[in-house]
Amino acid sequence: MRFGLFIPQGWRLDLVGIDPADQWAAMNGLARHADAGDWESIWVYDHFHTVPAPTTEATHEAWTLMAAFAASTSRVRLGQMCTCMAYRNPAYLAKVAATVDVISGGRVEMGIGAGWYEHEWRAYGYGFPGAGDRIAALDEGVQIMEQAWRTGEATLDGRFYQVDGARVHPRPLQAGGIPFWIAGGGERKTLRIAARSAHYTNFVGTLEGFAHKSSVLEGHCRDLGRDFGEITRSANYNVVIGRDQAEVDARLAWIDAHYRPVVPEKVDSTVEDFRTGPLVGTPEQIVERLRALEAIGMTYAITYFAEAAYDRSGIELFEREVIPALRG
Repeated sequence: MRFGLFIPQGWRLDLVGIDPADQWAAMNGLARHADAGDWESIWVYDHFHTVPAPTTEATHEAWTLMAAFAASTSRVRLGQMCTCMAYRNPAYLAKVAATVDVISGGRVEMGIGAGWYEHEWRAYGYGFPGAGDRIAALDEGVQIMEQAWRTGEATLDGRFYQVDGARVHPRPLQAGGIPFWIAGGGERKTLRIAARSAHYTNFVGTLEGFAHKSSVLEGHCRDLGRDFGEITRSANYNVVIGRDQAEVDARLAWIDAHYRPVVPEKVDSTVEDFRTGPLVGTPEQIVERLRALEAIGMTYAITYFAEAAYDRSGIELFEREVIPALRG
């Protein structure tokens, strides 16, 4: 199994209490820690307003962080979970990503999706089209990026995007272009785009949900003549880890205390989301659950630790006892 680590960037209120002047040091310190260890990749979210509710707390922009991490790390791969197609013209996004790929020495992943966070869409002037239009725009954008990275130029007269000889030089360093992570589990359209273009997918991480989405993806691959085995299937997980149940409970109590002053109306549901996730427990319990997921094809876990900017002990426990048990 392969492992990625989310870097706190503020979107999930995970830099609260850290002075803005010190936030980059907190993010970069954790990125460099991952770079020196056994993590395959580091990740950020592509969002502008915080969750579980919009606040005035910082949310650092994803592709700016990609460029910064490209320069400050040397080994880990760099991903976004996931870039919203509508937030940037796809030819421009192809250019940005190619530049970051060159800076990083060929380490960029392209996590891409249709987007969902209506509050920030409307606040930034993007409107909020229906799901069908958002997914159709995703499809056109992926086609443009594929062309740009493969040939150095993109032309498409689409319904949502029109580009005419958009030149993307330098091209990415990675042969064939930057790998696509098509994120989302929409069964009729999103997973069909994934079957056509994805190197990786990312959808629901429960046993039952993952198995079902995988079956749908396999059906689309069969229809399109794509080898299902070519696509690495991943999922995202909140991790609440402790050496024993008392430590797990203490981490959950910390999450409650951390969120309660900032979003008191959302704290109970937020803590419940953490408490009921698959990767909550001791290292032995988490390894057992990951092995069960691996048995049905989930071979890339991208992990989020709510306390990462303040306390690395959970990450370090995961590094010592979970990753080695599954890495082989």
